[in-house]
This record gives sequence, C-alpha cells and structure tokens, in this order.
Amino acid sequence: MVLNYIWIAFFLVAFVVALVKLLFLGDTGSFSSIMQAAFDASANGFTIALGLTGVLSLWMGIMKIGERGGATRLLSRLVAPLFRHLFPGLPRDSPAHGTIVMNLAANMLGLDNAATPAGLKAMQQMQELNPDKGRASDAQIMLLVLNTSGLTLIPVSIMVYRAGCGAENPADVFLPILLATYFSTMVGLIAVSIYQRINLFHPVVLAYLAGSALLVVGALWYFSGASREEVEAVSSVTSGLLLFSVIVGFIVAGLWRRVNVYDAFIEGAREGFSVAVKIIPYLVAILAGVSVFRAAGCMEMIETGLAQACEWAGWGTDVIPALPTALMKPLSGSGARGLMIDVMNVHGADSFAGRLASLFQGATDTTFYIIAVYFGAVNIKNTRHAIPCGLLADLAGIIAAIFIAYLFFS
Repeated sequence: MVLNYIWIAFFLVAFVVALVKLLFLGDTGSFSSIMQAAFDASANGFTIALGLTGVLSLWMGIMKIGERGGATRLLSRLVAPLFRHLFPGLPRDSPAHGTIVMNLAANMLGLDNAATPAGLKAMQQMQELNPDKGRASDAQIMLLVLNTSGLTLIPVSIMVYRAGCGAENPADVFLPILLATYFSTMVGLIAVSIYQRINLFHPVVLAYLAGSALLVVGALWYFSGASREEVEAVSSVTSGLLLFSVIVGFIVAGLWRRVNVYDAFIEGAREGFSVAVKIIPYLVAILAGVSVFRAAGCMEMIETGLAQACEWAGWGTDVIPALPTALMKPLSGSGARGLMIDVMNVHGADSFAGRLASLFQGATDTTFYIIAVYFGAVNIKNTRHAIPCGLLADLAGIIAAIFIAYLFFS
C-alpha cells in the first residue's frame, strides 16, 4: 500500500513540476524529456532484469545446495544458546525457539524464501502463548526488530544488482555491508533489551556480543590505519575468499549429507530464473517512476535541499545522491531497490554514491513492511515499542553505512 502511494506521487509530482515549468518558465521540453525518460527506464529495467538472470540463478543454486546441506541448521545450532536468553518469555520447550533460529539463520544467509515462512510460523507459535492476542508480546517484538535490523551475512541480491549495473567487482561491498548491518542489529537488540529489561550482561549473551564486537572493532581499527590501496586490496581478497569459501563449504556440506549437489543447484538456479522473470514488471514500474521524477527535476530539488542542509551543518555533500535510498528503505524495499539502481545508473555502480546506496540497501530493512506482514499474520494491532526500536536500528545502519563507506571507498 505504501509503495502504491509513493509510485503515484512520483508521476503526479513530476506532472505538476513540469506543468509549472511550462507555464511560468516557458520550458517546452519538460514533458518530452519526461516521456523519453519513462521509455528509457522501461527498456533499462528489462535489460537489467535480463542481465540479472545468470547471476541470480548462480546464487540461488548455491543457496539451495546450502539449504539442502544443512547450512541453516548448522547456523541455528551455533546461535541457539544466545537466542534462548534473548527470548526469556518463551518456555524452554517451546517449538518457537527452533523456528526463530531458523528464521534468523535463513535471513543471515540471504534465503528470503525460507526466512519469511519460518518467521511467520514463529509469530504464530508465539501468538499461541500470548495472553493478549491484540498486543505484541516481548518475544514477538524482539523477533521483529531483529528482522527489521537487516542482519545479513551474504547480501546476494545487492551483489546481483551491482553486477547487472556493470560494477567491476560486485562483491566489493560485501565486507562493508557486513560491518554496517552489524551496527544496525546491535542497536536494535540493545533498544529492545532496554525496553524489556533483558540482561545483556549474562555470561552467555556477553560472550556472543563481546566476541562479535571484538571482530568488528578489530576490522575497523585495521582498515582505519591502512592506506586506500591496502583497504581495497584486503577488502577485495577477504570478500572473494569468504564468498568462495561459502560456496565450497556449501558444496562440501551437501556431499557430506549425500545431497545430489548438481540437482540441488539446478533446482535453485531454476528458481533464480523464475525470480528474475517475475521482477521485470516491478523493476520496470519503479524505475519508470523514479526516472520520471528525476527527469522533471524533482530529485535534483531534493538533493539540492539536502546538500544545502549538509553544508549548513558543515557536513560533506557526496552522500546526498544516495540518501533517497536510505529514506525509502524503511517504507518500501522495491522503492529503495529502484532508487539504488537509479543512483548506480546515473553516477556509476563503482562511484562513491553507487556503493553507498548499496550499503544503505544492505544495512537496513523494510521496517513498516515487515511489521505489516509479521504482525498482520497474527492480527496484532498494538505494536508497542516495535516501530521506534526498528526505526532506531535503521538509523544506526544508515549512520554506520556512511562512516564505513568513507573508510572503504572515499
């Protein structure tokens, strides 16, 4: 519903601005420029989707091998002790524990098709224990905020879109996104824990959080003292090594469990092809709307206003072209994706703005959409502190993405 209003607004605002230019400024080329932009965006949307087919099929195939080989279950076992302490309101024998871990593990691995059903199932299981059916329980809010914080170990979709937009190394944002999404998740977790008075200083919880914090702080400390060439070299090698290790690890896990690896890959790749075909109408729609909005000069007005605000505050203005992606992401994943692609098309996939838009896309999630789907599935109307905690996590992800983008790509 939100995307519907946003999409309509793109066209109506563009029409009004172009009409004002025609009547008061005598700009006779506004409407022809807008129509040309709409036609070009439609063709570009189809071209991008077509180019995504191969890369998306590859990654969906690899993910299917990992899913069949038990990668999700392995990750579930690794984090299960932590999540038992983060959901103290759930009985120890509740089946929701396993479903919660499966949901979050699938999200971390980028398995959206597996993550959403598991998340909805967990919500239903927790709803059975919820004494007030119209009011979100503490456990339900914790699960939702952890989902909205966007914690992802492998940002498959972003790498796929970067490849489709001509990035020289689509995986160069892998490590920066991993670091940025860590901060959004930690802030969301801490915010909910403060509301719910969860003891984050329990030895088990502290061990997980301190261990992950040491890794992140160590990485940031190393990169902050390195030269630009060293940062690029280490980031490129690390990203490539980790991603290819994941591929090999998934294949080995599949062999260990006697999975027909090739057939699993083909099944996943077939799903990837179907997804690539299905997104064509959505991609064309959002790119056409964004392009019309930009051709009318509306995007330039927004960017100019933001740039003046940043100059007044004494900040840099090179983040401005990517900011609309950050502002859109909590409202609409499709809208943010279209703006990210628009930034990469206009400024280049390997530009600072193009990479920062990718970080914004990967460091946050569609808070309002997730709330609507997850709480709507169990008829919860009183969301309590879910929205402020989710938006706080988004804000942390945006701020972290800016600092990390400067560290890696400036």
